[in-house]
Amino acid sequence: MNTIRLVALWLAGLCAAAAQDPPILVGAVVSQSGAHAGLAADYAKGLQLWRDGVNAAGGLLGRRVELRLLDDGSSAARAAELYARLIRDDKADLLVGPYGSAATLVAAGETERARRVMVNGAGPAAAVHSRAPRYLFQTALPYAAYGAGVLEIAAEAGYKRLFILARDEPQSREMAEATQRAALGRFSVNSVEIYRAATLDFSTQVARARAAQAEAWIAFGDVRDAAEMVKSFKRLDYAPALFFARGASHPRFIALVGQDAEWSLGALEYRAPPGAPVRNLDEAQGYVAGAVLAAAVRNAGSLNQERLRAALAELELTTMLGEYRVAPESGAQTGFRPTVVQIRGGRPKAGMPLLPYPQWEERSLIQ
Repeated sequence: MNTIRLVALWLAGLCAAAAQDPPILVGAVVSQSGAHAGLAADYAKGLQLWRDGVNAAGGLLGRRVELRLLDDGSSAARAAELYARLIRDDKADLLVGPYGSAATLVAAGETERARRVMVNGAGPAAAVHSRAPRYLFQTALPYAAYGAGVLEIAAEAGYKRLFILARDEPQSREMAEATQRAALGRFSVNSVEIYRAATLDFSTQVARARAAQAEAWIAFGDVRDAAEMVKSFKRLDYAPALFFARGASHPRFIALVGQDAEWSLGALEYRAPPGAPVRNLDEAQGYVAGAVLAAAVRNAGSLNQERLRAALAELELTTMLGEYRVAPESGAQTGFRPTVVQIRGGRPKAGMPLLPYPQWEERSLIQ
């Protein structure tokens, strides 16, 4: 009995000591006011969902995780001073990047000087990693990855002539320009066709695509743009062999054009497992940033920044955004890319699509 009592007391002492271990503090700067606050709120929610999940599973390295979010007021210029505060004053153990590419680029200047690892959870632009930072690792879905899947499909189908379009905004331009660069040498491809936001008539673009005898129409914009393209196609009796629009995977696209959405290809940006509470890309990116950081900490077995840096450089992990892999020299993401889906029976379906995109007189109503 005495031995059993001593063992019980020893175990109780260990548990008490563990309970007294301070939490692991994860710091991030996320806009909570200003122009970006609405979108950044979803990114913050994704981080909070990850925190709650990891704590429910026993924490990280046997310690509870605490998340501290600072508000930059939607001003990217404030990111550096706020990350300096997280490092110097709050003594954050781990860092997750801010919302937006501009803020991430500014923040990385501070974290690189401090030799502190930061996970880039919401900075998708290529410029963020263009200077090959040593301590920055991208878990955001890169803009440059959006065209990779559709180029593979076009090549598999034997299509050679592409017509690439982009809404006049930085993210869509970067997606289209990266796709155009990747297509050079394999396809005949136009200079990227830029159209104004809120374009309702794509007659000019259709005329140019016809003149180029384009087999694949590849467009980067929003859901409304995709719908207006389909309306223009039908009105002008135009049907390229392959029609891809980034926004065509969204349920609102089907609501806007009904059965005319059939056979369109779109980009599915994340695939949440059944029961996951994630509702959109920003939430998914917040959650994945935390999940990647936690996996690296477990692999490193430590919060030591050099060990953590090495773990993130070598890590391969399946996430709802795809397979986490980075270029070791820059930390840029190389594994994540959207899944190309095709609207069939009113729903987006993955897998090799059925091509060509049917001519309008060949279509019949779905019962």
